[in-house]
Amino acid sequence: MTEETWDVVIVGAGLSGLSAAQTLRKRNGKLRILILEGKDRVGGRTVTQELPAAHGIDRWDMGGQWVGSTQTYVMDLIQEFGLEVYTQYTTGKKVHHVGGPHAKVRTSSTSIPALSTLVLLDLSQLVWKIDRLSSTVSVEDPMKTPNAQELDSMTLHSYIEKHAWTEEMKEEMGVCSRVVFGMEPNQMSFLYFIMYAAAAGGVLCLLESTPGSAQEFRVKTLDCTAALCPQGGTQQLSERLAQQIGRESVRLGQAVTAIWQDAERAKVMTATHSYLCRAVIVTCPPHLAAKIHYQPALPIQREHLTQNMPVGHLMKFVITYQMAFWREKGYSGEIVARPSAECPLSVTFDGTSPSGSAALVGFISGVQAYNWSSRELSERRDAVILSLVKYLGEEAASYIHYEEKDCVFQMCSAGCCVAGLCVPDVLCWLLCCRTVCSRCALLVVVLQDCVFQMCSAGCCVAGLCVLDVLCWLLCCRTVCSRCALLVVVLQNCVF
Repeated sequence: MTEETWDVVIVGAGLSGLSAAQTLRKRNGKLRILILEGKDRVGGRTVTQELPAAHGIDRWDMGGQWVGSTQTYVMDLIQEFGLEVYTQYTTGKKVHHVGGPHAKVRTSSTSIPALSTLVLLDLSQLVWKIDRLSSTVSVEDPMKTPNAQELDSMTLHSYIEKHAWTEEMKEEMGVCSRVVFGMEPNQMSFLYFIMYAAAAGGVLCLLESTPGSAQEFRVKTLDCTAALCPQGGTQQLSERLAQQIGRESVRLGQAVTAIWQDAERAKVMTATHSYLCRAVIVTCPPHLAAKIHYQPALPIQREHLTQNMPVGHLMKFVITYQMAFWREKGYSGEIVARPSAECPLSVTFDGTSPSGSAALVGFISGVQAYNWSSRELSERRDAVILSLVKYLGEEAASYIHYEEKDCVFQMCSAGCCVAGLCVPDVLCWLLCCRTVCSRCALLVVVLQDCVFQMCSAGCCVAGLCVLDVLCWLLCCRTVCSRCALLVVVLQNCVF
């Protein structure tokens, strides 16, 4: 096993790892920085793929794809690299089907679905209560929030059960939880949820495609023959960062298996190489960082945190068509549905490319993703197409290509769109885990957008908190020898 010596080794060549390298280079251009990535590409949970389309071949994001104007960090990065964004298409009727297979299918042309008067009143009062609580949250240190431990000890589900008036509103919030986080409301800390909403600017900002919301823009695919833009879409950001840092500093197919450290240095090991360095930054999601063997072992608070930060489950699909028939019929392409045994999808959007290649993009999420992931691809595809026929018309059956990606089975991702959700009574440990453990910094990144929503995200969030987890946050800020575990709560990210 060969050994090389570096100043800093960064684990992960997604947006977090590459941005960390860029920041270090800007501060000290003489630093010898190495980035190790387990995949055969950069980008993490942002990945752009060529698919058959109406005019031959076009590109779509199969990972995180949306950005918003309030996400200043990623928008600054887009501007720095001279990339362009375009507005998510929302013109026309939106389809809303919640309440089971036999419930009424409603349509509306506004961002608020066509609900009954009572449910609209329920929506208004519930969103007002949650946004009022979100306004009291300290995003940087959630445990400074008034009644933080009480809020962290309950789930989103338990809060909704207590404060929502109607069963339909409770079901609506379940759909929202699956779409945004890929998880059910009873799996997530309520304090984590309102912290996430606070970072986004409010609950509705997480869900809508209006200006300032999470699904506001998509990143244009520019000339994909250019050396700096071999992938297009959101993956361009990682490609440009890698070019700026230097491709020679990025090693692909090098999944890190162990990190050993002593008073003098750290050793980072893969299956075929070992690297000596002065410091390590681990930017992969918490549940993957936990699989690395650390010597000496990480603090018990850190172990507790990673064991209680599960990942969401989203299956993303893109369906290409000869023409955007839904637009001609007066639809926006947006469908929100409660998944059922017959209908796997939770949400769809118009996914037409900047060059005009017609497509729909959608997600199978939460418990439905778990249930449908064990079925054959053909069965999922046929069920999705039948659902689109039901909501948009027979034209939906005449597609060119169906492509899907299940985030759980992606190497070195293993989950989406939020990479680490917090269960109850876990957020309290998050600040504790922000501290450097000697020479190893483990980045726990809470992102506003993942892909769907991204991300990331992810893409998406790199670390979501389940119940009773935020209390660990401050504890995990301490330094563990030479290993610095960074728990970074970011306001915005791609995903």
